[in-house]
Amino acid sequence: MAGTSGRLLALLSLLQARRDWPGALLAERLEVSERTVRRDVGRLRDLGYPITATKGPDGGYRLGAGADLPPLLLDDEQAVALAVALRSATASGADVGEAAGRALATLRQVMPSRLRHRVDAVELSSAAPSRGARPAADPAVLATLAAAVRARELVRFDHGDPGDPGDPGDRPGVVRRVEPHHVVSRAGRWYLVGWDLDRDDWRVFGVDRVRPRVPHGPRFTPRALPGDGSVASFLTGRFRGAAAGEDWPCRGEVVLHLPLAQVAPFALDGVVEALGPDHTRLAVGSWSWTGLVALLARFDADLEVVGPPELATAIDRVGRRLVDAGGRGPAQN
Repeated sequence: MAGTSGRLLALLSLLQARRDWPGALLAERLEVSERTVRRDVGRLRDLGYPITATKGPDGGYRLGAGADLPPLLLDDEQAVALAVALRSATASGADVGEAAGRALATLRQVMPSRLRHRVDAVELSSAAPSRGARPAADPAVLATLAAAVRARELVRFDHGDPGDPGDPGDRPGVVRRVEPHHVVSRAGRWYLVGWDLDRDDWRVFGVDRVRPRVPHGPRFTPRALPGDGSVASFLTGRFRGAAAGEDWPCRGEVVLHLPLAQVAPFALDGVVEALGPDHTRLAVGSWSWTGLVALLARFDADLEVVGPPELATAIDRVGRRLVDAGGRGPAQN
């Protein structure tokens, strides 16, 4: 039989692995008597672990949540995964960089050397923020919105930056009333997806621009998201400019007078097909017909429009505009 300290760690590890444990099964796994299990459970309770006893024919034990955070027991892979996650927290879009750094220092200090070396070998670098990059989301605001999503409570908030209202409704003193559906991270930025009661439509709000009002509104019955109900598909569609679904609102097909090897690397999410050594079919989408024309112009090659007619019209319109601009010559100061 293992010593008391080792046995307590093994018991704690088992209790963390599943919700309920019959006492007899714990005794069997630890190779001790049920009386020893009861004593060890009492020792863990004295250390601050909120372990409750369950009644019934297979009565046993359950590790619950307490008022304070007790010591945690992690296996090697969990410890390394947690350390790597803390290192990458600064790229999460939430303003938790300092807290994540302190948590990583605490975790690294108690790690055995073999794990410390594995963590130190992982080097993460982040690019400097681009000009005009949005600030990180406030963790307190994230927690407030996430709690409202779980509780299905209407949220009231100001949205926008002073001097940069963005949406016409983002004016000082204008309070948004939204049924929150999801709080989601995309490309390092956090968003609130919800039904805007005043606009009678689904909206996406940058959490970094949300300033909650208290108290929250009444509870509500959640609505179904458009399309397949997936928040990922909904966000993809909204950022592409689609009113519904996740596909591009404008999609066209052309034949480029280029070999497949020169088209495929720059086709983004388009579909390419070789029609010969120097001709490639490309079906691709964009947020507008003008945007699609610009995408096709990047290839700097002759092309034939397969369809639809809107694409041919847009090419003709943009082409005439560029010809007119070129004919006027350089602007005179």
